Amino acid sequence: MEQLLALFASQPIWVQSIIGAAALLIASLAVNFILKDVILRIVAPYLDKQSDTIDTSATWFATVAPLLVVSNGIGLVPGLPEWAVELISDVSQSIIVLSIAMGIVKALTYLNEVYERRPQAKNRPIKGYLQVVKILVLCGAAIILISILINESPLLLLSGLGAITAVLLLVFKDTILSLVASVQLSTNDMLRVGDWITMTSMGADGTVVDISLHTVKVQNFDMTIVSIPTHRLVSDSYQNWRGMAESGGRRIKRALNIDQNSVRFLSDDEVLDLKKFKMLKSYLADKREEIADWNAKELGGEDAPVNARRLTNLGTLRAYVDAYLRWHPRISNDFTLMVRQLAPGPQGVSLELYCFTDTTAWEVYEGIQADIFDHLIAIVPEFDLSLFQEPSGSDYAKLLDQR
Repeated sequence: MEQLLALFASQPIWVQSIIGAAALLIASLAVNFILKDVILRIVAPYLDKQSDTIDTSATWFATVAPLLVVSNGIGLVPGLPEWAVELISDVSQSIIVLSIAMGIVKALTYLNEVYERRPQAKNRPIKGYLQVVKILVLCGAAIILISILINESPLLLLSGLGAITAVLLLVFKDTILSLVASVQLSTNDMLRVGDWITMTSMGADGTVVDISLHTVKVQNFDMTIVSIPTHRLVSDSYQNWRGMAESGGRRIKRALNIDQNSVRFLSDDEVLDLKKFKMLKSYLADKREEIADWNAKELGGEDAPVNARRLTNLGTLRAYVDAYLRWHPRISNDFTLMVRQLAPGPQGVSLELYCFTDTTAWEVYEGIQADIFDHLIAIVPEFDLSLFQEPSGSDYAKLLDQR
């Protein structure tokens, strides 16, 4: 060993520099090889196999060791000018800071991945909070990195931040707003991944697929993606359909427009004929008894039909629709169910159905609603009523043919 040292010392200074630099490079590469290609390969089977993020984080942290070898060993290489030693040391330390910061960032990403596997992650996402921590880590790394390159204390840089606070607030305005909005959304449980929301002002009508610090991604039903600034979900109005999905029932609110000219009183024969409807037997019996008692009491033997109470075809249709909905196996009786008559207007008199299906599945819901109105549209003529419809081209053609 002494002979080797003596031989090394007898060489020209430039040869010593080359040999020293080569030895330092070999030592750093050896440390890098041992950590990444030996130790990490041995440990890899015991790491999380569902994600590569933890492997990437470990790789960034392993990069620190060979850089430490270079940073601490460059001063031992003989013959190097002082500026070169200082430059290589500063660059090595800067990369060390960057490697540690990136290792922490990847570790936080892995933490979020692990958390999202838990059932409560859907209700309480932490991605936004972790992004804030990442920003703080990267900002701290940037301050330390600059202080290393200019050979000044990080505290000196931090003391100068007070003068540019207003600028920083302006630059990070959206980040601050988004952070506050994320806290409000999470604390008040206003939004979850998987919720169906409608936000007309942003063109969103679909399912929330991602909630991050700055944006919330919504996949519309036409498979397009809309990115909404997080703070807009607090400052603006939007509709969240989660309550409907969790209730187990979806509302039907649709009307049949009846031509007012077809509304009239029913004769006794027509009332008897309507008893063929099983759903109307009880209604007709009770109603006829009620009307008979009222007429006997109020009219006092007067037989003028204009003064008597009588059944109408529209009222009887309303009773039939109500009974039909209560009988229907896919209409839930746990929610509000009614058939109401709206104010007459230019489109006729509207008979509105207000009820809930026993499912929230969109395809099934539309099928149930269509089946109900198929039946009701077809049954209306049985009550000698007509549905209102704007005149079409065929109506005008028939009118011309008649003329």
